[in-house]
Amino acid sequence: MKPALQIKMSQQLTLTPQLQQAIRLLQLSTQDIHQEVARMLDENPMLELSEEATPDIFPAEAFFSAPQGSADTGEAKHNNSDDCGPDDFGSEPTYWNTGSAAHSPDDEDETYPEQAAEQASLREYLHSQLSTSSLDGKDRKVVGLLVEALDENGYLAQDLDELAELLPAELDITLDDLETALVQLQHLDQPGIGARNLGECLALQLKAFPEDTPQRDLAIRLVGEYLDMLAAHDFARIKKLLRCSDDELRAAQHLIVGLNPKPGAEFDQSLADYIVPDVIVDKYKNKWRARLNAEAMPKLRVNQIYANILQQRDHKSSTQLASQLQEAKWLIKNLQQRFETILRVAQAIVERQGNFFEHGEIGMRPLVLREIADELELHESTVSRGTTQKFMLTPRGIYEFKHFFGSGLSTGNGGTCSSTAIRELIKQLVSAEDRRKPLTDNRMSEILAQQGIVIARRTIAKYREALHILPVNLRKSL
Repeated sequence: MKPALQIKMSQQLTLTPQLQQAIRLLQLSTQDIHQEVARMLDENPMLELSEEATPDIFPAEAFFSAPQGSADTGEAKHNNSDDCGPDDFGSEPTYWNTGSAAHSPDDEDETYPEQAAEQASLREYLHSQLSTSSLDGKDRKVVGLLVEALDENGYLAQDLDELAELLPAELDITLDDLETALVQLQHLDQPGIGARNLGECLALQLKAFPEDTPQRDLAIRLVGEYLDMLAAHDFARIKKLLRCSDDELRAAQHLIVGLNPKPGAEFDQSLADYIVPDVIVDKYKNKWRARLNAEAMPKLRVNQIYANILQQRDHKSSTQLASQLQEAKWLIKNLQQRFETILRVAQAIVERQGNFFEHGEIGMRPLVLREIADELELHESTVSRGTTQKFMLTPRGIYEFKHFFGSGLSTGNGGTCSSTAIRELIKQLVSAEDRRKPLTDNRMSEILAQQGIVIARRTIAKYREALHILPVNLRKSL
């Protein structure tokens, strides 16, 4: 065949930088969005934080002046599953009242949130106790060495013989010194610290109780000699070996359950990560609705001073400023589209999961991303991005959007029941069971079958393990 030239027409989706930014912004969490906005504010002088919640925050020209040559993206939802176009991010933009005004760093009356007091670490706490103790210099030094050898839970995992061999000879610290120091460490004002195993840790805490505490001595014997049997709920064998009654064993067990198996962990608690919800769900005129959380929305606008300077300058000498102005407009527009998409997805979820907001987990219905995508005429990948690390504040608490999606199981009447609702039913069955005769997985399967929910025993076991519910033999009590 001879080589020849042919003219062929085809459609191709081009991911412009603006479209790539829109996709990336939708995927980011609220915290990441604010970090991205802070970065853009540092890099682009055309952007500024608004001082008041006015319609000028989102200028009209920022929404409708798309750059020349941007590709038509109407085919996005039918092509690559990782692509999406502007149409996927909502309809024509509207203006919002975005809440309270942002404060300038120069405001004299600006107030700052109180910072949580930094909690002392375990080692800092123990060293402070040592500094006020009556121990002499050498004993205090040896106890200090043991403090440094503790793990994050407060246990001394290293054997004293090994520790003695590792110490330099010039310190003149013997094994007897270490054993004495360990006793002194274990008697500091934090019972359980310095234990070498779980049984010793629990025993140290029990010995700190008053001697007249009912069944204190029995509890000490239990944790010292029969901890494995107690964990296995082998109550019959324990009663036979210790010659105790049900009431005595129950009282000792109650003491043990109230102890802290990791006494050092409370000193290493990191500050909680606070979640800022993207939307708020409430009931309005007897109907559940979703609305955007103004506190989660960055308040941006184009810096009019620089924009005016740009208009007055020669075009050739202001190419960079023009480019930054276009970037600022696109960022504002893409942020607007991001929040509009999140709100549309949230409202669609709320409309389908109304029974959840009325009745809790048991009212959850099966829901998949495709169902939301089809209704909103979005690509499924867009819905996935719009539900990942996005949170809604509801009267029942804060939930990630993903919480409302889940598969379903067939019921006897031809309907379906969500896996979330089934897990809630299992929790209710376990919470109401007779602790002396707890329900087996097979029995729970039979009970659910009587309610029209056909579910295998192994599926019950899988859901039970996911809920961190112990098996039947470990849930049995006296």
